Amino acid sequence: MSSRTLKVISACLLFGWVMTATLAEAGPLKGWRQLGQLTVTDGLDHDALVVTGARGDFRKLQVRVFDRAVQFRSMKIHFANGEMQDVELRDVIPAGGQSRIIDIEGADRVIRKIEFWYDAQARGGKRARVRVYGQH
Repeated sequence: MSSRTLKVISACLLFGWVMTATLAEAGPLKGWRQLGQLTVTDGLDHDALVVTGARGDFRKLQVRVFDRAVQFRSMKIHFANGEMQDVELRDVIPAGGQSRIIDIEGADRVIRKIEFWYDAQARGGKRARVRVYGQH
């Protein structure tokens, strides 16, 4: 093979790799909106993701994890009307993985904050990124 052919093949492979990585982080399905992202600390912890009311109300949520696995214990969704919904996740979500689709109960579901209790499995390495997506 000529060096020009090798360069073209290399460029095509690089383009394919970049597109695959971009699509992997693009978000779940059409119609889903990213509500926010947390970079979680090592070990057992608790974090909260604040969501602005301008995003509207949502009927479904999904949690996606990047870079490192996270062992979720639970999450609590706080709504603008003062109500809360407890969600037991009890799942290890691997890097590049996602939770089940979480149905939001009730009406008037403008989300103000989502609290997470987890065990990030990032000891001695990269921290995990957790993104939450919502669907109207």
